Amino acid sequence: MMKLHAVVVKGKGRTRRGRGFSRDELKEAGIDHKQALRSGVPIDPRRNTKHKENVKILKQYLRSSRSERTSKPHAK
Repeated sequence: MMKLHAVVVKGKGRTRRGRGFSRDELKEAGIDHKQALRSGVPIDPRRNTKHKENVKILKQYLRSSRSERTSKPHAK
């Protein structure tokens, strides 16, 4: 499983690693707040911004986590 971090854009186009994703980013990626907490997606309740990069990261993470769940054989 890949490590998941949000990207926060600071002044003059600089970026840094964020504490978590905003609720708007989660909503656009198609995941709700509770489902994100269950799957280990970090959430930063203080953030109100929505960055396209973060939505792209979330969608990629969700695709990879779904494919991992479906490819694992069930134990009997």
